[in-house]
Amino acid sequence: MAKKGKKYLEAVKLVDRSQAYTVAEAVDLAKKTSTVKFDATVEAAFRLGVDPKKADQQIRGAVVLPNGTGKTQRVLVFAKGEKLKEAEAAGADYVGDAEYITKIQQGWFDFDVIVATPDMMGEVGKLGRVLGPKGLMPNPKTGTVTFDVTKAVNEIKAGKVEYRVDKSGNIHVPIGKVSFEDGKLVENFNTIFETMMKVKPAAAKGTYMKNVTISTTMGPGVKVDPSTVK
Repeated sequence: MAKKGKKYLEAVKLVDRSQAYTVAEAVDLAKKTSTVKFDATVEAAFRLGVDPKKADQQIRGAVVLPNGTGKTQRVLVFAKGEKLKEAEAAGADYVGDAEYITKIQQGWFDFDVIVATPDMMGEVGKLGRVLGPKGLMPNPKTGTVTFDVTKAVNEIKAGKVEYRVDKSGNIHVPIGKVSFEDGKLVENFNTIFETMMKVKPAAAKGTYMKNVTISTTMGPGVKVDPSTVK
């Protein structure tokens, strides 16, 4: 087990592990316990009462955060004809078809999100083995397989984040940076929380929202009381 640094151990002392805080208190504590020198990412983590092995309890989607994530996403669009011009006009960083498929096959990954029009998925599907493990494969559920290229690119640039439940029933989503005002982080968190509640599978039994925490990069987790979310 990795040994924790002195700064981390000091930061942990500020957090009462037995207490669940309001969202505002958790955001404040998470920022205070950030020990890194760079502008750390603030993340929300949800432990859900779902069984991801069952198809009807797999949660996946995307949501636009009202205040963005603090990171500018580099967007690659796979399209043909007029949709190429539309993608360029929308502000996509890279636009093309076969040439970018070849580049990715050769190990190029200087992008964060891929958007593809449905008529390109036959070709893009060939990249499944390399894009899938990195979580970069376009998917209709996250709005990245669409003919509405303008909307897709605009939303990603505005702060759209994807979420997906892992094998243990957890979802991790960035909600901003330590440099954000507390109120903006709270608003982003509330947006994510409301989304998690809306996508609750009908087949999920028992307690759905089991545990919620807010943390920063390499910082301790601060437990949130879900009943305080407004």
